[in-house]
Amino acid sequence: MHIKIVCVGRMKDSPERDMVNDYIQRAAKTGRGLGIRSVEEIEVDAGGGKAKESERILARTGNAKLIRLDERGKALKSMEFSKKIANWRDTGEDIAFLIGGADGHDPELASKAKEAISFGVQTWPHKLVRVMIAEQIYRALSIEAGSPYHRE
Repeated sequence: MHIKIVCVGRMKDSPERDMVNDYIQRAAKTGRGLGIRSVEEIEVDAGGGKAKESERILARTGNAKLIRLDERGKALKSMEFSKKIANWRDTGEDIAFLIGGADGHDPELASKAKEAISFGVQTWPHKLVRVMIAEQIYRALSIEAGSPYHRE
């Protein structure tokens, strides 16, 4: 299984960039023993409107199951999220978490990515959403591995 975080826009060097890199590195290391072949972030260029941005996102997802990060999506507890990732892995699916541009996801992309996950009803800065999904992937894999990182 491959896990991708596909984002519109480029994140410059910053504390958020450092956090995303750290969590992705931790997730990749933890995931190796769980059958996770890679965890990666893919950035696509912003601009040209939602349709163009969505085109760029789809060009980088391959045959992965598409999961939008969207305030209207389903809020999951960390344990639920961990089980979802384990189920996708067990069915042999690669997954791609999609972070749209400033104007969100194009309706065509939303129709292809029927599943959506929310980090709450607030609108979050995209930099923080990247950190949050990277951390939650690491947390989910840590739960699956039986690591003490997650405490209930």
